Amino acid sequence: MELGQLALIIFAIAFLLLVLFIGVFLLRLTRSLSIITVDVDTIARSSNEILGNANTLLNDVNGKVKTLDPTVQAVADLSVTVSQLNATVQNVTSKFSTAKAATSFGASGMASAMAKTAMERYKNKKAAKKEKK
Repeated sequence: MELGQLALIIFAIAFLLLVLFIGVFLLRLTRSLSIITVDVDTIARSSNEILGNANTLLNDVNGKVKTLDPTVQAVADLSVTVSQLNATVQNVTSKFSTAKAATSFGASGMASAMAKTAMERYKNKKAAKKEKK
């Protein structure tokens, strides 16, 4: 055996080892890809089911929102009415305060004045009845 033939045998053995290594690598890669493919298919089926459930849930929520819309609108209208009532009460209160300051009657002073007027009318009616008898 000459040196060239020995080099050729070493090259052939190295090439054979390389081919075997690449073959084993490709077999493992093929197995891994098949497992990944199965997992991806499972995930795709699960995601389709989840999306279907999400669509059902969204339709249900939309229906309930449509049911609640009139209630929310009524509450909004009531809020506007309460705000208007509040403004009116504040307006009346400020007018009463202004009138109170102008006449120098307090709330009890006004009640007292009204009571005095009523008592005087009662006394006058009583006196008029005595005179008639």
